[in-house]
Amino acid sequence: MSDTFNALRIVDAGDRKTRAEVTQMTLADLPDLPVLVEISHSTVNYKDGLAVSGKGRIARRLPMTAGIDLAGTVVESASSDFQPGDKVIVNGWGLSETEQGAYSKFQRVKPEWLLPLPEGFSPEQAMAIGTAGYTAGLCVQALLDWGTPKDGAPVLVTGAAGGVGSVAIALLSKLGFPVTAVTGRPETQEYLGKLGATAFLDRAELAEAGKPLQAESWAGGVDVVGNHTLANVLAQTCYGGAVAACGLAGGPALPGTVMPHILRGVALLGVDSVMAPRAKRVAAWDLLDKHLDRDLLGTMYSVHGFDELPKLAEQLMDNQIRGRVVVEI
Repeated sequence: MSDTFNALRIVDAGDRKTRAEVTQMTLADLPDLPVLVEISHSTVNYKDGLAVSGKGRIARRLPMTAGIDLAGTVVESASSDFQPGDKVIVNGWGLSETEQGAYSKFQRVKPEWLLPLPEGFSPEQAMAIGTAGYTAGLCVQALLDWGTPKDGAPVLVTGAAGGVGSVAIALLSKLGFPVTAVTGRPETQEYLGKLGATAFLDRAELAEAGKPLQAESWAGGVDVVGNHTLANVLAQTCYGGAVAACGLAGGPALPGTVMPHILRGVALLGVDSVMAPRAKRVAAWDLLDKHLDRDLLGTMYSVHGFDELPKLAEQLMDNQIRGRVVVEI
């Protein structure tokens, strides 16, 4: 192992702002946690974009190594659950927020954060999925558990060209659901069609305040936007349907009414990926392993170098990235 290695750290920039900088670190600089992992790959999620660009105060303490996802190999372990040489992944668990993150050649982590790398995926593919795709897995599993019907009305997916949306469309289509993709970028429709979307809706049609109850259009939904978009999706969901909500790209408000819930029995299923219990994580990754087409996955992501992270974060914040980004650490 090299004596020093690079890490992308979030540091104080004054006036309650932060900035990202590359820092030379040693193993002695890492937190005192039981498992040392050599990281091979990570990715760039929405939270990563906020943190690295400085457009959101994600880190709760500074300095903080950024990056909420990692794939790598165990180097040292004080836990009987993992041995040197084990291939592992981590999604969430406060990495880059309250715990030191993944944009580093090495990181020490708690064993309960780790999952064995699913046998069906390489480290690169696992990070092409990352927290965004794993969250999509959680959402789709929630809809399956609820009992969303496959015949009749389609399932609506907002933020369709993003990481969560792309994987959700691919999974839902593979499972036999008709899917309507919501996007504000017409140029992404060909890509979304290849993932399995059968119809498209301009995001502007959902972005403004609507009636408490609207025409029943969707058997269910996966929403990453929140605000008026989520309120409208709920108001348009068919009797007995459900919407899995996992994001707030459009803001944290929910300016709707109880009417879809008490008159149509529509369920709002909240999905958290950061602290999700192990059983739900395993179920989501099993769903991805069984139903996510590998050739299709290959069309969803691009691979970049560690030094490109600041540029990638800015592009993500400017809505210039389609699908998923893998970073070789």
